[in-house]
Order: sequence, then structure tokens, then C-alpha cells
Amino acid sequence: MQPDPEHADAGFGRRVRADDVAELQVCCGRVTRRKLLVALGAAALASPLASLAQTKIWRIGIPGNMSASDKMLESFTQGLRELGYVEGNNVVLERRLAEGDVARLDALAAELVRQKPDVIFAPNSISVDAAKKATGTIPIVFCIAGDPVGSHFVASLAHPGGNITGTSNIPQELSAKRLQLLKEAAPKISRVAVFGDQTIGDISRIQVEEVKRAAKVLGMEVLVTGIKARNDIEPVSAQLRKWRADSILIISAPTNTFNRKLLVEFSEKIRLPAIYADKLFAEAGGLITYGPNIETLYRRAAFYVDKILKGAKPADIPVEQPTTFELVVNMKTAKVLGIKIPNLILVRTDKVIE
Repeated sequence: MQPDPEHADAGFGRRVRADDVAELQVCCGRVTRRKLLVALGAAALASPLASLAQTKIWRIGIPGNMSASDKMLESFTQGLRELGYVEGNNVVLERRLAEGDVARLDALAAELVRQKPDVIFAPNSISVDAAKKATGTIPIVFCIAGDPVGSHFVASLAHPGGNITGTSNIPQELSAKRLQLLKEAAPKISRVAVFGDQTIGDISRIQVEEVKRAAKVLGMEVLVTGIKARNDIEPVSAQLRKWRADSILIISAPTNTFNRKLLVEFSEKIRLPAIYADKLFAEAGGLITYGPNIETLYRRAAFYVDKILKGAKPADIPVEQPTTFELVVNMKTAKVLGIKIPNLILVRTDKVIE
């Protein structure tokens, strides 16, 4: 009698029933699917790890005279995030901040260069100067350098020609306009105290000279002075009282920007109308500001950094200059000072702080 084919020997020393074969096929199918799922899971886990291993971690050095909490630096990091650079993920920001002590900048910039960053973001003229002394090869990006050609940071705006580029806030051309606006806001003023900043040398001098020329046209007199720290307040107050100053103009300068709260406090203390370089001062309580949007320039600097990290040479990236400017009036301060801002000013105002 021939064995039933359904019960043929399976090769394991016994005969296997048809039901056994079906069950074995099901079991084998389960094992196969389980192995497949495990394999797919392993691949899914490996994929991000492989991607992470291939991600370049960029290093950006930041020398500056500001503090770590300064909102302008946040504008720069925001610009980086908009371009896909996230601190702690694919970019490391090496900050070396002087907290207003300009004398420390050269040493801080040199320390950064030893860290070999991919690019240096030096926001203003004194930061660029310090970074330039420390390296002639690492790309440097600035965003509010007043006179990059005159300061010898670049050969020309269209063709920088070296390892430095960025955006300029052209403060010297705006100085005369600020005095004109101050005169319009307070028509009776005739003796303006101009707060300069010797830490930026020629840039400060050029702005002061522009104010003097405008003052001559407006029939005003000019006193040049300045406040670097709180202990300067009393002697400068005495100086202004003796000279009979009736108004203040704060030029665009890194030290003035760092001391903006102190300068606003000073003008309120001696109850004189003052005009400042940008809206950061108005937000701190300043009466009137006129200039480019500094936060926008900081965000724009991220665009320059991005281009360089993607292979562009600073020498080939033209320096940009702002084309729009903001007039901001703080009405709360006007009321405190007893000043009625003319409608001629208010109708041109971009922002009014109530």
C-alpha cells in the first residue's frame, strides 16, 4: 500500500499531516514578517543617525561690546533660524562679549580666532576693528559699521576685496537730518550738546562735523561732550548747565547704544529734548529717534553669514546700505518734558509710543 502523498515523510523522522504543513506555513509567515518589521525598524533608527553623522556643525564667533541679553543679538539668531541654522543643533555661537568695556575687545577677538570659527560676526565698527587685527583670513561679517571704506574694512562697497563684508548704517549722512528733526520738534532750541564717542575715532568726528555744518545753517551752537559711564553724569550735567544747553543729539556709536538707558535717563533728569540714532532709544524712553531699523540689519547679517557658509567669498559680496529709515516719537516722554510735538513731525512718524 502506497502512502498517501498528503502524509509523505517530511524528512524529520516522522510523517507530517496536511494540517501540520498548513500550520508550519503560517508560522513561517509570522517569522518572516517579524524579521521584516525588525529590519525596517532598524533601518528607520539608523537613518536619522546617519543623517546626524553627516550634518555639519558650523561655528560662528561673535565679539561685541554688548551684553548677552541684548535684544539685537536675538535678532541675529532669529535671522539664522529663518535660514535653517539652529543653535545647539547645526550651529554653535561662540560669544565673547565685553559688556561695554571696549578695551577688552582686542583680547576677546584674538581668543575667538584661536577657536577657529567658520565665520566671525562682528556687529559694529569697534568689533570689526578688533576682529580684523586678529585675522586676515577668517570671514568677517558686520551689520552697522558706519564707514567701512573710510575705516579700511573694505576696498569699496561694491567690491569689498578682502575677508570682510556686511551692511552699513551710514550714520554720518543722517546726523544733519537728526538735528533738523530736533529743531522741528522743539523750534526754540539754539544750543545743542552733541554726545560723541571717541572709541570709534573718525566715524564720531565725521558725524560731529555734519552736525556742526547743519547747526550753522539752522543758526545753532554746538557743544561736543559725552557720557561713557554713570560717574560721568554729574560732571556732564554741570558742563551743560554752565554752557546753557537746551537740547541733546546722541550720535550713532557703539558705546552710546550700549549706554542707551543711561543716556535716556540723563536727558530726562536734566529735562532736555534729545534725538537719538535708532528706535532702541525710543523704546528705552528716548524722545525722538531717526535712523535705519537696527534689528533688521542684524537679521540681514545672517543672510551674509549663510552665503559665506555656503561657499561665497566676502571679497565678492557687496556691502549693502539701508534705503529706508524710521522716525519714532515717544509721546510719554514728550509729556514728561512738557513738549508738544508738532503735527508736522507726527504726520511723518513711522511709530508713536504712547
